Amino acid sequence: MFRFEDPIYLWLLLIIPLLVMIRLFAWRQRRKKLRKFGEPELVKALMPDVSKYRPGVKFWLLISALALLILMLARPQMGTKISHEKRNGIETIIALDISNSMMAEDVVPSRLEKSKLLVENLVDHFTNDKIGLVVFAGDAFVQLPITSDYVSAKMFLQNIDPSLIQTQGTDIAQALNLSMKSFTQQDKVGKAIIVITDGEDHEGGAIEAAKAAKAKGINVFILGVGDPKGAPIPAGDGDYLKDNSGQTVMTALNEQMCQQIAQAGSGKYIHVDNTSDAQEQLNNALTKLQKGETDTIIYSEYDEQFQAFGLLVLLLLIIEICVLESKNPLLKNVSLFKKKRITHEG
Repeated sequence: MFRFEDPIYLWLLLIIPLLVMIRLFAWRQRRKKLRKFGEPELVKALMPDVSKYRPGVKFWLLISALALLILMLARPQMGTKISHEKRNGIETIIALDISNSMMAEDVVPSRLEKSKLLVENLVDHFTNDKIGLVVFAGDAFVQLPITSDYVSAKMFLQNIDPSLIQTQGTDIAQALNLSMKSFTQQDKVGKAIIVITDGEDHEGGAIEAAKAAKAKGINVFILGVGDPKGAPIPAGDGDYLKDNSGQTVMTALNEQMCQQIAQAGSGKYIHVDNTSDAQEQLNNALTKLQKGETDTIIYSEYDEQFQAFGLLVLLLLIIEICVLESKNPLLKNVSLFKKKRITHEG
């Protein structure tokens, strides 16, 4: 298994496109200045030793070296020792609603951020359990396949926002159906789907999907986030979303629907507000599920791989130094020698 020990340094890779843009701008400015001297073909004839491609080659060699250097800082590692461990735990799929209504701020700092914090605390509570992550709005997809790698789960969780799904709405039924397919095939293991939503189900079929999950021995828990009284949805520009008539769109927690889905799925409905009560209730409910033996692959030892990256950086820098910006005069002499030889023989 390949990983970065300090992935925070990977953000430095954003420097690369910035440098490319600066290089492109400088190249265009240079072309404009050369055009002021005369026709491009004439200017080219006046500068026979100037290479058209060598400066670009040197630039891309340096950019590649910089990218590899940043990867070195992130400490690439490869798992070398694999062990299969038997653990007693449960399997949990988190189905997180990321529709626009989850940006409402009736729960601090927002419905979505509060939900992400709740999931992060839940992961910290797990020990021998497996977790998967499904995100949904008008559509649904698996953000993280079921795993016991809690570090990856937190990392994927941080990148979640409504822009991941273009189709707006709240299709809880599709989220439940996809979650049911995301479990392992192991038997005698407690399985739970935790749907975190404001309950604005625009598609229908959620209760039927919850009943189907119950028939497979999967408990469906619903965490309702928000205020039943409703709240406006931030538009991102300091204002709130408006409807076609110019009225502020209000989004309210549909507790009745949440309760019906949880009841159909043999689970529990928990209201999420600004307290920590929901976290405690969820942890207590999950501890009551049957714990079964799960087979987990563990990478217990990792070897540093920065040496290979370092050698590549050194090689690229050596090549960059050897490549001259102007045409090599030695090669030019060789070329002239060949021309004279051909003329003499002719």
